[in-house]
Amino acid sequence: MYSDTHFHFQHLARRFGLQGGAELLAAMGRNGTAFGMDIGTRSGDLLPRMETVHECLCLVDDAGLRRSAGACIRFSAGIWPDPGAIRERVSGVAELAGQIACGNADTSLFPGRVAAVGECGLDHHWNSSGAADCGAALLSGERELFAMQLELARRLSLPVVVHSRDAFADTLGVIADCGYDCGVIHCFSYGLDEARAFLDRGWYLAFGGAVTYTKKSCMPDMERLLRYVPADRLLLETDAPYLAPVPLRGTVNTPLNIRLSYEFIASVRGESVEALCAAVDKNCCTLFS
Repeated sequence: MYSDTHFHFQHLARRFGLQGGAELLAAMGRNGTAFGMDIGTRSGDLLPRMETVHECLCLVDDAGLRRSAGACIRFSAGIWPDPGAIRERVSGVAELAGQIACGNADTSLFPGRVAAVGECGLDHHWNSSGAADCGAALLSGERELFAMQLELARRLSLPVVVHSRDAFADTLGVIADCGYDCGVIHCFSYGLDEARAFLDRGWYLAFGGAVTYTKKSCMPDMERLLRYVPADRLLLETDAPYLAPVPLRGTVNTPLNIRLSYEFIASVRGESVEALCAAVDKNCCTLFS
Protein backbone atom coordinates (compact mmCIF):
# COMPACT_ATOMS: atom_id res chain seq x y z
CA MET A 1 0.00 0.00 0.00
CA TYR A 2 1.56 3.28 -1.10
CA SER A 3 1.73 6.30 1.22
CA ASP A 4 2.16 9.86 -0.05
CA THR A 5 3.05 12.28 2.73
CA HIS A 6 2.90 15.48 0.70
CA PHE A 7 0.53 16.68 -2.02
CA HIS A 8 -1.63 19.73 -2.69
CA PHE A 9 -5.10 18.41 -3.46
CA GLN A 10 -6.80 21.76 -3.89
CA HIS A 11 -4.31 22.67 -6.64
CA LEU A 12 -5.17 19.39 -8.38
CA ALA A 13 -8.92 19.99 -8.04
CA ARG A 14 -8.48 23.43 -9.58
CA ARG A 15 -6.64 21.93 -12.54
CA PHE A 16 -8.92 18.93 -13.08
CA GLY A 17 -12.22 20.21 -11.65
CA LEU A 18 -14.18 18.66 -8.79
CA GLN A 19 -15.15 15.63 -10.88
CA GLY A 20 -11.52 15.10 -11.80
CA GLY A 21 -10.62 15.38 -8.13
CA ALA A 22 -13.27 12.79 -7.32
CA GLU A 23 -11.81 10.42 -9.91
CA LEU A 24 -8.36 10.91 -8.41
CA LEU A 25 -9.60 10.10 -4.90
CA ALA A 26 -11.46 7.05 -6.21
CA ALA A 27 -8.27 5.83 -7.89
CA MET A 28 -6.35 6.32 -4.65
CA GLY A 29 -8.97 4.23 -2.87
CA ARG A 30 -8.83 1.59 -5.61
CA ASN A 31 -5.04 1.42 -5.30
CA GLY A 32 -5.24 0.89 -1.56
CA THR A 33 -3.47 4.10 -0.61
CA ALA A 34 -2.49 3.73 3.04
CA PHE A 35 -1.85 7.37 3.87
CA GLY A 36 -2.16 10.61 1.93
CA MET A 37 -1.59 14.07 3.36
CA ASP A 38 -2.96 17.25 1.80
CA ILE A 39 -0.49 20.00 2.61
CA GLY A 40 -1.22 23.60 3.58
CA THR A 41 0.74 26.69 2.60
CA ARG A 42 -1.46 29.62 3.73
CA SER A 43 -2.75 30.66 7.15
CA GLY A 44 -6.38 30.44 6.13
CA ASP A 45 -6.41 27.57 3.65
CA LEU A 46 -7.12 24.55 5.88
CA LEU A 47 -10.91 24.73 6.10
CA PRO A 48 -11.36 25.52 2.37
CA ARG A 49 -9.08 22.58 1.54
CA MET A 50 -11.15 20.28 3.72
CA GLU A 51 -14.27 21.51 1.94
CA THR A 52 -12.72 20.73 -1.45
CA VAL A 53 -11.79 17.17 -0.43
CA HIS A 54 -15.27 16.67 1.03
CA GLU A 55 -16.97 17.91 -2.14
CA CYS A 56 -14.86 15.59 -4.26
CA LEU A 57 -15.50 12.59 -2.01
CA CYS A 58 -19.23 13.23 -2.29
CA LEU A 59 -18.91 12.84 -6.07
CA VAL A 60 -17.41 9.34 -5.76
CA ASP A 61 -20.33 7.06 -6.64
CA ASP A 62 -18.92 3.83 -5.23
CA ALA A 63 -19.49 3.87 -1.47
CA GLY A 64 -16.63 1.47 -0.78
CA LEU A 65 -14.14 3.57 -2.73
CA ARG A 66 -15.48 6.70 -1.06
CA ARG A 67 -14.88 5.20 2.38
CA SER A 68 -11.39 3.88 1.61
CA ALA A 69 -10.28 7.11 -0.06
CA GLY A 70 -11.66 9.23 2.76
CA ALA A 71 -10.08 7.05 5.41
CA CYS A 72 -6.52 7.62 4.16
CA ILE A 73 -6.68 11.42 3.92
CA ARG A 74 -4.96 13.61 6.49
CA PHE A 75 -4.23 17.33 6.47
CA SER A 76 -1.44 19.65 7.47
CA ALA A 77 -1.78 23.37 8.07
CA GLY A 78 1.08 25.79 7.70
CA ILE A 79 2.41 29.02 6.25
CA TRP A 80 4.91 28.96 3.39
CA PRO A 81 7.43 31.81 3.77
CA ASP A 82 6.53 34.21 0.98
CA PRO A 83 7.23 37.92 1.65
CA GLY A 84 3.60 38.78 2.38
CA ALA A 85 3.22 35.96 4.88
CA ILE A 86 6.50 36.92 6.53
CA ARG A 87 5.36 40.51 7.00
CA GLU A 88 1.98 39.40 8.42
CA ARG A 89 3.43 36.58 10.50
CA VAL A 90 1.87 37.46 13.85
CA SER A 91 -1.70 37.63 12.57
CA GLY A 92 -1.01 34.74 10.20
CA VAL A 93 0.09 32.32 12.90
CA ALA A 94 -2.88 33.36 15.05
CA GLU A 95 -5.21 32.56 12.15
CA LEU A 96 -3.40 29.29 11.54
CA ALA A 97 -3.90 28.21 15.15
CA GLY A 98 -7.60 28.99 14.89
CA GLN A 99 -7.94 27.00 11.67
CA ILE A 100 -6.24 23.97 13.23
CA ALA A 101 -8.57 24.13 16.24
CA CYS A 102 -11.61 24.25 13.95
CA GLY A 103 -10.21 21.58 11.64
CA ASN A 104 -9.66 19.11 14.47
CA ALA A 105 -12.93 19.86 16.28
CA ASP A 106 -15.67 17.24 16.54
CA THR A 107 -17.85 19.40 14.30
CA SER A 108 -15.25 19.50 11.50
CA LEU A 109 -15.74 17.77 8.14
CA PHE A 110 -12.68 15.68 9.08
CA PRO A 111 -12.49 15.69 12.89
CA GLY A 112 -9.07 14.94 14.29
CA ARG A 113 -7.46 14.69 10.86
CA VAL A 114 -5.03 17.62 11.10
CA ALA A 115 -1.86 15.59 11.50
CA ALA A 116 0.94 18.17 11.15
CA VAL A 117 1.94 21.82 11.07
CA GLY A 118 3.41 22.87 7.73
CA GLU A 119 4.69 23.20 5.23
CA CYS A 120 6.78 25.90 6.80
CA GLY A 121 10.44 26.76 6.92
CA LEU A 122 13.02 28.70 4.95
CA ASP A 123 13.52 29.27 1.23
CA HIS A 124 16.73 31.06 0.32
CA HIS A 125 16.24 30.33 -3.35
CA TRP A 126 13.30 32.72 -3.61
CA ASN A 127 13.97 34.73 -0.45
CA SER A 128 17.63 35.31 -1.18
CA SER A 129 19.62 38.31 -0.05
CA GLY A 130 19.79 39.38 -3.68
CA ALA A 131 16.01 39.47 -4.18
CA ALA A 132 14.48 42.92 -4.52
CA ASP A 133 12.15 42.63 -1.53
CA CYS A 134 14.33 40.47 0.77
CA GLY A 135 16.31 42.74 3.00
CA ALA A 136 17.77 41.75 6.36
CA ALA A 137 14.51 42.48 8.18
CA LEU A 138 12.52 40.18 5.90
CA LEU A 139 15.03 37.36 6.20
CA SER A 140 14.97 37.74 9.97
CA GLY A 141 11.18 37.66 9.81
CA GLU A 142 11.34 34.48 7.75
CA ARG A 143 13.24 32.76 10.53
CA GLU A 144 10.81 34.11 13.11
CA LEU A 145 7.81 32.83 11.12
CA PHE A 146 9.37 29.39 11.03
CA ALA A 147 10.15 29.47 14.76
CA MET A 148 6.59 30.56 15.57
CA GLN A 149 5.21 27.54 13.73
CA LEU A 150 7.64 25.20 15.46
CA GLU A 151 6.38 26.56 18.77
CA LEU A 152 2.76 26.14 17.66
CA ALA A 153 3.48 22.53 16.75
CA ARG A 154 5.11 21.98 20.14
CA ARG A 155 2.07 23.43 21.88
CA LEU A 156 -0.28 21.19 19.89
CA SER A 157 2.00 18.11 20.06
CA LEU A 158 2.04 17.86 16.28
CA PRO A 159 4.94 17.04 13.94
CA VAL A 160 6.22 19.66 11.49
CA VAL A 161 6.53 19.47 7.71
CA VAL A 162 9.62 21.54 6.93
CA HIS A 163 10.38 23.26 3.63
CA SER A 164 14.11 23.99 3.36
CA ARG A 165 15.65 25.15 0.10
CA ASP A 166 19.20 26.48 -0.12
CA ALA A 167 18.95 27.16 3.62
CA PHE A 168 20.42 24.19 5.46
CA ALA A 169 22.42 26.07 8.10
CA ASP A 170 19.64 28.52 8.92
CA THR A 171 17.02 25.75 9.00
CA LEU A 172 19.07 23.65 11.40
CA GLY A 173 19.84 26.76 13.45
CA VAL A 174 16.18 27.70 13.93
CA ILE A 175 15.32 24.11 14.82
CA ALA A 176 18.19 23.93 17.32
CA ASP A 177 17.21 27.25 18.90
CA CYS A 178 13.62 26.06 19.33
CA GLY A 179 14.66 22.61 20.48
CA TYR A 180 11.64 20.94 18.90
CA ASP A 181 12.74 17.94 16.86
CA CYS A 182 9.61 16.27 15.57
CA GLY A 183 8.80 16.12 11.90
CA VAL A 184 9.99 15.64 8.35
CA ILE A 185 12.28 17.56 6.02
CA HIS A 186 10.10 17.64 2.92
CA CYS A 187 11.58 17.14 -0.56
CA PHE A 188 15.05 16.65 0.90
CA SER A 189 17.53 18.39 -1.41
CA TYR A 190 20.83 18.32 0.50
CA GLY A 191 23.66 15.82 0.75
CA LEU A 192 24.67 13.02 3.08
CA ASP A 193 26.33 15.23 5.69
CA GLU A 194 23.21 17.40 5.95
CA ALA A 195 21.05 14.29 6.13
CA ARG A 196 23.14 13.02 9.03
CA ALA A 197 22.68 16.31 10.88
CA PHE A 198 18.88 16.13 10.63
CA LEU A 199 18.75 12.41 11.35
CA ASP A 200 20.90 12.85 14.44
CA ARG A 201 18.31 15.26 15.79
CA GLY A 202 15.48 12.76 15.16
CA TRP A 203 14.00 14.09 11.93
CA TYR A 204 12.53 12.07 9.08
CA LEU A 205 13.57 12.73 5.48
CA ALA A 206 11.11 12.64 2.57
CA PHE A 207 11.97 12.02 -1.07
CA GLY A 208 9.89 12.34 -4.21
CA GLY A 209 10.01 12.41 -7.96
CA ALA A 210 13.04 14.70 -8.12
CA VAL A 211 15.35 11.82 -7.17
CA THR A 212 14.47 10.08 -10.45
CA TYR A 213 15.96 12.86 -12.58
CA THR A 214 19.09 13.65 -10.66
CA LYS A 215 21.91 14.60 -13.07
CA LYS A 216 23.92 11.57 -14.16
CA SER A 217 27.09 12.98 -12.61
CA CYS A 218 25.32 13.41 -9.26
CA MET A 219 23.42 10.11 -9.28
CA PRO A 220 26.09 8.14 -7.33
CA ASP A 221 25.82 10.65 -4.47
CA MET A 222 22.01 10.46 -4.58
CA GLU A 223 22.14 6.67 -4.49
CA ARG A 224 24.49 6.74 -1.49
CA LEU A 225 22.13 9.12 0.26
CA LEU A 226 19.06 6.98 -0.42
CA ARG A 227 20.86 3.90 0.89
CA TYR A 228 22.12 5.79 3.96
CA VAL A 229 18.73 6.91 5.32
CA PRO A 230 17.52 4.34 7.87
CA ALA A 231 14.33 2.52 6.99
CA ASP A 232 12.64 3.88 10.09
CA ARG A 233 13.28 7.52 9.07
CA LEU A 234 12.30 7.40 5.39
CA LEU A 235 9.15 8.89 3.86
CA LEU A 236 8.01 9.22 0.25
CA GLU A 237 5.96 11.97 -1.33
CA THR A 238 4.86 13.40 -4.66
CA ASP A 239 4.47 17.15 -3.94
CA ALA A 240 1.72 16.91 -6.56
CA PRO A 241 0.96 18.71 -8.81
CA TYR A 242 4.70 19.44 -8.93
CA LEU A 243 7.85 17.32 -9.52
CA ALA A 244 6.42 14.44 -11.55
CA PRO A 245 8.91 11.55 -11.67
CA VAL A 246 10.57 10.12 -14.75
CA PRO A 247 9.16 9.20 -17.28
CA LEU A 248 6.41 11.75 -16.56
CA ARG A 249 8.66 14.71 -15.84
CA GLY A 250 7.08 17.97 -17.03
CA THR A 251 3.50 16.73 -16.68
CA VAL A 252 1.00 17.45 -13.91
CA ASN A 253 1.94 15.17 -11.03
CA THR A 254 -0.67 13.32 -8.95
CA PRO A 255 -0.51 11.01 -5.92
CA LEU A 256 -1.03 8.08 -8.30
CA ASN A 257 2.53 8.59 -9.58
CA ILE A 258 4.01 7.81 -6.19
CA ARG A 259 4.44 4.23 -7.42
CA LEU A 260 7.26 5.32 -9.72
CA SER A 261 9.24 6.85 -6.87
CA TYR A 262 8.74 3.73 -4.74
CA GLU A 263 10.03 1.55 -7.58
CA PHE A 264 13.08 3.74 -8.15
CA ILE A 265 14.04 4.10 -4.48
CA ALA A 266 13.42 0.42 -3.71
CA SER A 267 15.72 -0.52 -6.58
CA VAL A 268 18.47 1.81 -5.35
CA ARG A 269 18.16 0.48 -1.80
CA GLY A 270 18.16 -3.14 -2.98
CA GLU A 271 14.82 -4.06 -1.48
CA SER A 272 11.38 -4.96 -2.71
CA VAL A 273 8.71 -2.36 -3.32
CA GLU A 274 6.54 -4.23 -0.83
CA ALA A 275 9.17 -3.94 1.90
CA LEU A 276 9.62 -0.22 1.22
CA CYS A 277 5.85 0.31 1.31
CA ALA A 278 5.61 -1.48 4.66
CA ALA A 279 8.44 0.62 6.14
CA VAL A 280 7.00 3.93 4.94
CA ASP A 281 3.48 3.02 6.05
CA LYS A 282 4.84 2.26 9.52
CA ASN A 283 6.74 5.55 9.60
CA CYS A 284 3.57 7.44 8.69
CA CYS A 285 1.75 5.82 11.58
CA THR A 286 4.60 6.60 13.96
CA LEU A 287 5.19 10.23 12.98
CA PHE A 288 1.65 11.33 12.19
CA SER A 289 -0.12 9.14 14.78
